[in-house]
Amino acid sequence: MQRPHMTLLRAFSLVACLVTCLATCLVATGAAVQAQQRDVAGARDFPGIGRFSGSAITGYQVKDFDATRLQAAPFKDGKAADERKPEGRVTRIAYRTTPGPSIVEVSRNFETQLTKAGFETLTACDTDVCGGIPFTEALDGLPAPMMWVDGFNFHYFAAHKTEGARETYATVLVSKNNDDVTAQLIVTQVGAIENKMVDAAAMAKGLGNAGHIALYGIYFDTDKGTLEPESKPTLDEIAKLLRGQSALNVVIVGHTDSQGSYEHNMDLSRRRAEAVAAALVNSYQIARTRLRAAGVGFLAPVASNATDDGRALNRRTELVAP
Repeated sequence: MQRPHMTLLRAFSLVACLVTCLATCLVATGAAVQAQQRDVAGARDFPGIGRFSGSAITGYQVKDFDATRLQAAPFKDGKAADERKPEGRVTRIAYRTTPGPSIVEVSRNFETQLTKAGFETLTACDTDVCGGIPFTEALDGLPAPMMWVDGFNFHYFAAHKTEGARETYATVLVSKNNDDVTAQLIVTQVGAIENKMVDAAAMAKGLGNAGHIALYGIYFDTDKGTLEPESKPTLDEIAKLLRGQSALNVVIVGHTDSQGSYEHNMDLSRRRAEAVAAALVNSYQIARTRLRAAGVGFLAPVASNATDDGRALNRRTELVAP
């Protein structure tokens, strides 16, 4: 026969085990939620606009020159009534809130901030008035899972401002995914494209005169070491240079701005340099022995990292003659 105090002891042990397991699960769940609410690496709010309280950045992309697509009026008879495609420096930021706020609340907060920043409304509409799913399909935006858009439940806002000779467009698209509100801010600072093409002759001259040359025609995904297709013309010229001078070896050096930690930027700049070297080897059959790759992060700036223009100049790839 089992003693009563032994039965009680086991019962207490079982309860203690269940409490410990429950506490562990709650901690794990809390950690998962906290992880979901962290900004993606390298992301930051647009200056002067900010974010809705308690939300996290789920997608972030900045292009020194790109085209965007916005609607300055609701659809009419199922078609765009005033579509615009401004070009210039484009910043795309996607946010996700925790459960609680409504689409209207998040939308109004963004609209208020944009109005304070000097933007004038072009259009503001909800799902049916905007034009439903076809309307959302005619907008620029970050893909899922960075941004989720429910074509049956959204609010859209487009605005414009002029400061001297500079034009800027801003759009906000707010929707829902389960109980979380998703929001996307796109700001386009209109401007002409800079001629960043450096041909093989200019590269050879730069290497001969200064021992190095900065290249701004090589593009990467934001905060990644992945080359973008727009880099091809500059890669073509590097390959032309190396094919024309069979005895020339070069060091490919990656540079970043100062956003983010020292360790992150050192690693990112190295991976970007290695991506350029790999492209020259794999796509242009340049001998790997002629190339070395290195990353120096933000240790060799050519402009101040305190401004957007300065940071853009610091984000570059250089060829160095060893």
